[in-house]
Amino acid sequence: MALGRKKKTQEVDNNEQEIELVKQEDNRNILVKNKKTLKDLIAPSGIDASNINHLAIISSITRYARSHYVSGLPRMATFPYFLRDMYNFGDVNTSVFISPINEATSQTSLNKIIVSLESERIVAAKRGDINRERLIEDKRIEAERIRDEIAAGFNKLFEASIVCTLFSYDLAELDKMSELLTMEMSKGLVNIKTAWAIQEEAFKSNLPFNRNYLEKRHTFDRSSMGTVFPFITSEIGHSTGIPLGFDKQTGLPILYDNFSPNLNNYNMVIFGKSGAGKGVTIKTITARSSVLMGIESLALDAEGEYGVVAESLGGINVVISPSSNTIINIFDIEPEIVRDEITGKERTVLNVENKVEDVTNVLVTMARGSTRSEEVNEITKQIIAEIVGEEYQAYGINNNPNSLYDDDSIELGARLTRQKKEMPTIGTWYKRLIRKAEENDNIDYQFHFSYLIKVMKQYVREYDGQMAYFDGQSTFDLLEGAPFINIDISQLEERFARPLAQQILLSWIWEKYVKKNSEDKTRAKKKRVLVDEAWMLLPYSEAVDFLNTMARRARKRNVSLAVVSQRFQDFYEKPEAQAVLTSSDTKLFLAQDKSEIQYLKEVFKLSEGEAGFLVTCGKGEGLLKVGQESAIIQISPTQKEFEFVETNLNKLVENRKKKEIE
Repeated sequence: MALGRKKKTQEVDNNEQEIELVKQEDNRNILVKNKKTLKDLIAPSGIDASNINHLAIISSITRYARSHYVSGLPRMATFPYFLRDMYNFGDVNTSVFISPINEATSQTSLNKIIVSLESERIVAAKRGDINRERLIEDKRIEAERIRDEIAAGFNKLFEASIVCTLFSYDLAELDKMSELLTMEMSKGLVNIKTAWAIQEEAFKSNLPFNRNYLEKRHTFDRSSMGTVFPFITSEIGHSTGIPLGFDKQTGLPILYDNFSPNLNNYNMVIFGKSGAGKGVTIKTITARSSVLMGIESLALDAEGEYGVVAESLGGINVVISPSSNTIINIFDIEPEIVRDEITGKERTVLNVENKVEDVTNVLVTMARGSTRSEEVNEITKQIIAEIVGEEYQAYGINNNPNSLYDDDSIELGARLTRQKKEMPTIGTWYKRLIRKAEENDNIDYQFHFSYLIKVMKQYVREYDGQMAYFDGQSTFDLLEGAPFINIDISQLEERFARPLAQQILLSWIWEKYVKKNSEDKTRAKKKRVLVDEAWMLLPYSEAVDFLNTMARRARKRNVSLAVVSQRFQDFYEKPEAQAVLTSSDTKLFLAQDKSEIQYLKEVFKLSEGEAGFLVTCGKGEGLLKVGQESAIIQISPTQKEFEFVETNLNKLVENRKKKEIE
């Protein structure tokens, strides 16, 4: 009995174990059935597609979606502005479906279009509707061009469908977003429509399934098809340089080095209307270049704006005015070190002939005066040049660099140095002019001598000339190693005295600042010469000639010429000034007046999108072109930089007061 009970008990235990195993298996099955997949986790609870103009995505918080499709396009699509807002408009998904059209179909379609357009043109011509006739003719010519390019294998046609979906957790906000997107796209002549009654199809087209449920297609050729793609990145990015700003298309920083060896030259031109941010931009570039790259800069300050920059960077500020004691002698000449291109060896040379020409051009500008008198002709120029040459001869200065120094040496500590000679001046030149006039017996020359004696007297200190601030030995020398040198000419009369000062100083800066740099790039310092309000120079041909010369020759001396001006039209209408543009690999266009755009489009081949942007962009925004590359840029100084780059005087005073309080 005991054994039987034991056996029975064992059977019961086994049964209980089996039951438990069955329960465990059932539980496992239940778990498998209820297991959450990735799709289960990310999918909403449901989608309500009952509304004709939006979907409701049901989850813990309902989210609304409204889909739109592109229904109309501009005749010309431009990169990269074409669909920018559709790609970057807040919480939005955009899909573009592209299908190629075979050559035979393309040719057949285009031929039909050409025939149809020709018929329309004939009808318009018979009606006397000239405007419509021209419009149709342009379309026909364009269609023929594309057809011929396809036949030659240079082009191809595509069909594209473009759909976007906006999302919002608030239906009223979704309505506002839809309205705003429609308005923004219309500015670029892109028409979008709400996918009425087909919201479900449009929504599914925007899912990542690569399937288009809409039949809303447009035809593109190969070049215009490229404008659709959203992959917009700046190709302006050097391995060294300064953070110049941000690419407005990508938000990425732009690192820029205008001394990059990949550039043809180091020059820069900046154009922008008043208030566009030219001053802030060039000051920011200058400050960052000084701090981050050790670039030395010198500015011709026509408006008195750069003194605070010089102060902040530890530089010097020089003011030239009728009441100042600062004198810049136009006759100053310096030797230069040149490198033999064959041997690579350097030698010191002095070219008096070139200096005579430079001084002559300055004196010619003085003689012409603010009226740009036509009485100054080649005879007048010949007289001026002869006397300039005689002045250098009288001081014993020739093409031997040693001729610049006195024979006696001066002992300074353990070193021996040579004392530089005094230079001729406008005053000594004027005295020689009078003597030459007295000696002259040529009747043809008497008028020109008389004219020069009369008009040049105002530049001579001995006669208390009202513009004699450039007569005398220089009282200022450019300090080597100064991070920023500012020469302020804002207190001079604007109509003539300032542009004259710009020309004189450019010539002087060439002697004292540029020529001192070695032609050996491994030893030469990086320097920048900044000419602000360069438009002042344009009426004076000799001044423009020297500006062009500096632009062409600066690279050889490792110098960047930066020209800042307002109206591009002034340069456009002055053919001789355009050499400055062609000698500048970097061009920055800030906000422009509508009147300027046509000239920029013509010279720099700007697209319609680029031109439109320059008319509407804000302060500090612009189009940067470096060589063949370009980017839409936003230049934003830091708060610290704003303390000295701000051009608004009221704000500048306010910043200084805050700094004093701190």
